[in-house]
Amino acid sequence: MVVTARDVATRTGVSVSTVSRALTRPDLVSEDTRRRVQQAAKELNYQPNVSARSLSTGRHFHIGLVVPDLENPFFASVAKGVQSYARQLGYSVFIADTDENATLETELVLQLTPQVDGVLLCSPRSEPDQILALAQTAPLVLINRPVDSITSISLDNADGIRQAIRHLWALGHCRIAYAGGPRASWSTKIRLESFAAAIAQEPSMEAIDLGYFQPVHYGGMAAADLALASGATAIITFNDLMAIGLIQRLAARGVRVPQDVSVIGIDGIAQSSLISPPLTTVAGPLHQLGCAAVDALTNPAPVRAEKLLPVDLIVRNSTAEAPRGPEATRARESAGNSPVLVSGPN
Repeated sequence: MVVTARDVATRTGVSVSTVSRALTRPDLVSEDTRRRVQQAAKELNYQPNVSARSLSTGRHFHIGLVVPDLENPFFASVAKGVQSYARQLGYSVFIADTDENATLETELVLQLTPQVDGVLLCSPRSEPDQILALAQTAPLVLINRPVDSITSISLDNADGIRQAIRHLWALGHCRIAYAGGPRASWSTKIRLESFAAAIAQEPSMEAIDLGYFQPVHYGGMAAADLALASGATAIITFNDLMAIGLIQRLAARGVRVPQDVSVIGIDGIAQSSLISPPLTTVAGPLHQLGCAAVDALTNPAPVRAEKLLPVDLIVRNSTAEAPRGPEATRARESAGNSPVLVSGPN
């Protein structure tokens, strides 16, 4: 039996026209009505007639999503949130992957624009002026990258770093290394700035900048050797994928985690709990991040909005008290001859 808009109207006690507005122009109804209609549509498995809606409204009921790398579980989780909420609203999603290529971002957005009602640009690597130019071609919402005059939904990267640093301080770590991600990534920049600022609050701690790495498994492996050379007793990586590669490289060199070195990742992907030892990580609500972006695109605010979603430190077995005893003392004295800021590969 085909479920119609009238069935949804009966379930919620509103008119058919109100159902239509709630699902196609949610800005025209109250928040309570919108949520009740969307919930009823989900429960009844109501599927709007997209062709008829397009003819009557002049809209496509498609959303574009552009991400840097779908193989990265972070972006896959965000994409699932986007698809889940868009489906509730009667939209389909076209997903494009730039393979970390900033030039492709512009090309893909311009290709999607004629086919969609708006674009979600996730963690873009392009310069702000390029992103502002794209916003002139189609409704645009940014995910995890604030840019002036464009609505954005981001994770609170700065607070996540602060939580990680406080955790390591409580465990007695004094030399903390940070392995960054892509140079063009806004998250890399804000996390590195937050890393330096948080450590500056603790006079007993030293910050070690290992440089920029590819945000994947082998990027973490490359960072591991530099981290060991720096004498750091704890390492924070740009994301969980890098942390997993770093831990594997440390194990290959006979370095124990967390007995010799503590490791913290960022993102909270599912794989972070499956490695040995389970990874301490700064986790964000990735599914919610995607949902919030869809909501901002389909129900735009009258003025530009910037929203930060909270993150949480999930403590697992990859962090422990800083090494103590004669061996740790010798290691720290040896590392003291190296500069505090260690430059990694570009």
